Amino acid sequence: MDAPRTPLVRAVRGVRGTQNLARAIARAFGPRAFYALEGDLGAGKTCFVQGLCDGLGVRAAVSSPTFAIANEYRDESTGRRFLHLDLYRLSGPDELDTIGWDDYLDSGDPMAVEWPERAAGRLPPGAIRVRLSSGPGPDDRTIEIDPPPPAAV
Repeated sequence: MDAPRTPLVRAVRGVRGTQNLARAIARAFGPRAFYALEGDLGAGKTCFVQGLCDGLGVRAAVSSPTFAIANEYRDESTGRRFLHLDLYRLSGPDELDTIGWDDYLDSGDPMAVEWPERAAGRLPPGAIRVRLSSGPGPDDRTIEIDPPPPAAV
């Protein structure tokens, strides 16, 4: 039986704090990680993705894919790519095939998905769950990271 995994919980302040933590997490988990981002609107998910991209050396303008559903960020100088999906507008996992979900997963590129509960049971087993929530002050955030099970890494 596997030992229970202990989530990493950090309090951060502002956009820079969120990005700095994400940068460190990206470097720790490497270039093939899958991040399932949970949090209310305005919780800092896109700021977290900005830090992930920077930590992986993908220098690109990161924006929320709410209306596009999927954004692909590519660093023109290195060719590195990062995939950022927002599943908020999907009604459920049946619609994943219409956006090329399996192709995204098979690409081997690092990927962050907002509103992962819309994917139900189709998240990869090695998904890193990240929960962002508001802290005591208007710029404060609490970020909880559940690492994947050792066998999935």
